[in-house]
Amino acid sequence: MMLTRVVAEGVARGEVTLAFRRWATCRVSAGRTFLSVAGVIVIDAVERIDPATITTEDAHAAGARRVEDVLATLRGTAGDPVFRITLSYGGPDPRHATADDAALTADDVAGIGAALDRLDARSARGPWTRETLRLIEAGPGTRAVDLAASLGVEKDTLKRDIRKLRNLGLTLSLDVGYALSPRGAAWLRAPQEGLPGS
Repeated sequence: MMLTRVVAEGVARGEVTLAFRRWATCRVSAGRTFLSVAGVIVIDAVERIDPATITTEDAHAAGARRVEDVLATLRGTAGDPVFRITLSYGGPDPRHATADDAALTADDVAGIGAALDRLDARSARGPWTRETLRLIEAGPGTRAVDLAASLGVEKDTLKRDIRKLRNLGLTLSLDVGYALSPRGAAWLRAPQEGLPGS
């Protein structure tokens, strides 16, 4: 389930507690969590509803001003069911605790290097991880489309690749583009500091 930055941050502040989706079949279930740009989001309840029952209070709880604004966001076929999803904040993205850790041991450096080697080995186009990290370091905030062009890949491919780097705690997503996390920057510096694993 995807949330816009505004909505996700509203959930994190406790201001947004509902979301509405029109799906042919329900894609979420109560008790599950997912990651958003604002951190962990908890799905507290899911209920199939008649969209005609959405109230102004519901709209406000979903971060909208009017019921019409909520209805305008519903995608899918008009005959598909609508779901009322109750949300709460589950805490910061646990990957950021890793991303913020710039105090790398030699084992950390070697482990990250090995993880990058595995990503490179599985890529049909050959090694890409270190070049991508260095381009992000050189141009934080570069638009994804421009970064993709520099690497000679499609934008969607770039975004998938950067998610893999983010899962290792090496990059951060900005409002526009990306930046190295403290951990990513420390790893790139590590070979110059005499640590293994580059």
